[in-house]
Amino acid sequence: MSAILLHPDDNILVVTAAVAPGDLVAIDGAPIAMRSRVEVGHKIARAALVAGDTVIKYGAPIGSITAPADRGEHVHLHNMKSDYIATHMRDTLERSTS
Repeated sequence: MSAILLHPDDNILVVTAAVAPGDLVAIDGAPIAMRSRVEVGHKIARAALVAGDTVIKYGAPIGSITAPADRGEHVHLHNMKSDYIATHMRDTLERSTS
């Protein structure tokens, strides 16, 4: 198993072992071929997501999709944003609290 569902309401899974293009990952029991490398701890889409969709992790909203992500596609800074802070980058947080 290369990805885990943390909560039944989640629309993403968390990768537990790095995957490469062509690797198969089971999503809801169906094998999906990965199209890109995804590192440990990163997210993949449980189902197709479109811009504006809320990203749910641990059963709670963590952000929203900014660009479409097909089932099994990497979900990260290139296609999602936080709805709570301007960016996920630590230096931005440090500047905003100084």
